[in-house]
Amino acid sequence: MAHVEAVYQRCRDLGMRLSRQRRMVLDLLWAEKSHLSARDIFEKLNDQGRHIGHTSVYQNLEALQSAGMIECLERANGRLYGYRADPHSHLTCTQSGEILDLDVLLPAHLLQQIEAQTGFAIESYTLHLSGHRRTALEKSVRLG
Repeated sequence: MAHVEAVYQRCRDLGMRLSRQRRMVLDLLWAEKSHLSARDIFEKLNDQGRHIGHTSVYQNLEALQSAGMIECLERANGRLYGYRADPHSHLTCTQSGEILDLDVLLPAHLLQQIEAQTGFAIESYTLHLSGHRRTALEKSVRLG
């Protein structure tokens, strides 16, 4: 969850050009801290008076994702881009479609159990959880 300036530096370190358009895309992703489609990014930037073309948005998102600067989530209705590229998990609301970033550490014994069952050595993991926000009634029943 590095500050956008740290991402600029990582881009420079990789020899990526930091064009005005690339900075605009990065700035928006870091400001929004959510998961946006390329169309959302295009519309938000243009609504802010920061004129950028569709093609430029797509090209910059692809370059940034390929370089590991941002994440890309493949969804049935298209790709969503987020400001985090570090390993993390997601919780998707089944009612609104909102996606929340989560930092979840599984207990060591569970990872060992998975390794024993599969014969794999776990190097990293992400979880995708789905659910909905509890209503006041659900919360009171659960606490009850």
